Amino acid sequence: MQGDIASSLLLPLILACIMFSLGLGLAPADFKRIFTQPRALIVGVLCHFVLLPLACYAMLSLWGLSGAFAVGFMILAACPTGSTSNLLTYLARGDVALAVSFTAVASVATIFTLPLIVTWALNHYLGAARAVDVPVGLMMGQVALVLGLPVSLGMAARWRWPAWAQRFEPRATRIATVLFVLIVLLAVVKNWALLVANFASLAPFALLLNLTMLAVGFAVAWAARLSRRQSVTLGIETAVQNAALALVIASTVLKEDAMAIPGALYGVLMYAGGLLFAFIVRRITPAAQVAPC
Repeated sequence: MQGDIASSLLLPLILACIMFSLGLGLAPADFKRIFTQPRALIVGVLCHFVLLPLACYAMLSLWGLSGAFAVGFMILAACPTGSTSNLLTYLARGDVALAVSFTAVASVATIFTLPLIVTWALNHYLGAARAVDVPVGLMMGQVALVLGLPVSLGMAARWRWPAWAQRFEPRATRIATVLFVLIVLLAVVKNWALLVANFASLAPFALLLNLTMLAVGFAVAWAARLSRRQSVTLGIETAVQNAALALVIASTVLKEDAMAIPGALYGVLMYAGGLLFAFIVRRITPAAQVAPC
């Protein structure tokens, strides 16, 4: 009963709080700004919404993972970039304005793309094992409810009470970080036996996926002749996922505990890979190149 309450009520509420804090840091100009950098937007969309799911699928095939765990990783790959990508971008001396803008755009686009990828993954990895009938429209509505609505409310609060939002936003970010840790801990505690039994095979895959996508995002952006700071940003935006949303989709929408394990693992390990990437590129990016935010 406690597990059901955590899955059906607590996890979505925590995710809503996290997304509300993201909204407090956004303004309509953040959505407009990215369209002034069309090449960066196109490369970011290509890396995050096309190459990430394809790379995840290819790596799952090579690794030999299937079933619910494979679906869990595809759910993760279908999620938008996480709000903490902005902090990692700052630490890596990337383009923070681009990071904020792309995070905002990705959060909206995911409402439409995530249900399609998740439905495909369920049919591909579990279709033969059980009947899979996921109404895409219903899932889009659920994702919009836990993702789009809280962000919109946060932006509305910033517009209506700008002075309060400016004062509270740093505190809200810290609260969101604590809540994210809580949401991962809840998933770990609830699925402890599954996690322990499969840690040796799933954790290396999660870390390898993270490092691979950091490199791919950076390399594709660099090949597209974006600046070093933009390339750093898109590497991070490609690899840092909204693991909290992955946990909500797995535990609340699909009600499958095993599918939550990849999100919980990746949600922790992506910071190890992200911080390593940030400190490496920081050493090769002079501080003079970083414009004030």
